[in-house]
Amino acid sequence: MDVTFLLNGETVHVTGEAPTRTLLDWLRERRGLVGTKEGCNEGDCGACTVIVTDPQGAQALNACILFLPQLEGKAVRTVEGISGPDGALHPVQQAMIDHHGSQCGYCTPGFIASMACAHLNGATDHADQIAGNLCRCTGYAPILKAADAASTQPVPDWMEEPKLPDGREETTASEEAGVARPRSSDALARWYTDNPDATLVAGATDVGLWVTKSLRELAPIAFLNGCDDLKTIEATSTHWRVGAMVSITDLLALVREDYPTFTEMLRRYGSVQVRNAATIGGNIANGSPIGDSPPPLIALGATLHLRKGDTRRDVALEDFFLDYGKQDRAPGEFVEAITIPRGQPALRVYKLSKRFDQDISAVCGAFKLSVREGVIQEARIAFGGMAGTPKRATATEAALTGAPWSLDTITSAAEHMAEDYTPLSDMRASAPYRLRTAQNMLIRYFHDLSGSPVSVLEVAP
Repeated sequence: MDVTFLLNGETVHVTGEAPTRTLLDWLRERRGLVGTKEGCNEGDCGACTVIVTDPQGAQALNACILFLPQLEGKAVRTVEGISGPDGALHPVQQAMIDHHGSQCGYCTPGFIASMACAHLNGATDHADQIAGNLCRCTGYAPILKAADAASTQPVPDWMEEPKLPDGREETTASEEAGVARPRSSDALARWYTDNPDATLVAGATDVGLWVTKSLRELAPIAFLNGCDDLKTIEATSTHWRVGAMVSITDLLALVREDYPTFTEMLRRYGSVQVRNAATIGGNIANGSPIGDSPPPLIALGATLHLRKGDTRRDVALEDFFLDYGKQDRAPGEFVEAITIPRGQPALRVYKLSKRFDQDISAVCGAFKLSVREGVIQEARIAFGGMAGTPKRATATEAALTGAPWSLDTITSAAEHMAEDYTPLSDMRASAPYRLRTAQNMLIRYFHDLSGSPVSVLEVAP
């Protein structure tokens, strides 16, 4: 496998590496750049954070779950390349020294990379920018002070990347022994039809763990990062058509104005590094019962667009999930896009997890009720974490439809969730806890639409 990209300002050509070789392992073992650390090796701790730049801009990403083929035609900057060529410190490095932001130092390179990327992009929501970087020693107060102090300093000249290398032409399995790097959805459709058992890699935030944790061999395999036509967004006054390769970061920005609680859930969905890599298509296609994007999309009535070869079909997102680990997707068929309705102000999304930020949901609930003249006209309610798939609460919806909009109605209808779901007990929550919290979310929804503060970030003693 051949890959060409910039590394700390210099062009590198990688040959002879496995397609699932991670950038982290390659940096440390092949280049001796050991400042980038391995902590969790699953994209959770941020010790491996690097800055990756493409024509759309610079992003912080986790090198531990970033495969080398995903870097074609891009620029990578590690902590060794964040200081100047003459050893001059970057403003965030100097600020970390001045504000005593480092103690044992193991996590510091990852913090520096995240902070330097935020500094480059002019981002000043410092707590959010470093939420994906774990520090056990220093605590975050001095690190946040350092980020704030550095934000007023200019971006150093050396942080500007030289001209990015041209991405290579698309490759096929015959050229690279089961590895495809298509440059369009048409090319992907042709290749995937011939290789229906292949693994498709979008952002690798899930598939990366198959390699780093489960040590799985993935072949044949296709990397979709070159399919720019799957990264497009088409907007009208009534809906968005969102390509499968649109990142969670871009989806968050898209829905921010129409759906604030959906936006907040996406902010908590994962760290900046994870949101930059993860895609909406991947989050849906992996069929996880605890994937956070399907419940609100189901509540909105989203439509999934699937493609196999030259054949396309549409399916309601709620009908895509058939059973645990089973979706309505034929061999060789892939998610091409999703259409999301706009202008549904009654949508609310609530995420319950042990850790507030960057944690897998125990329960994720999405609610959209239509009320006219005090009567509930329509109810769409969907949950993740309550069944083997993301699933609507049809019995609860039926109990609500046609009933008065009142707390008594809501409380009575919530009892029907026991008919809709038989949740499991696991390390995140017990079955009774899941059922009770789902019922409470419906009651929370009533108070939310009635104007009462319901967020833990809003309620004060």
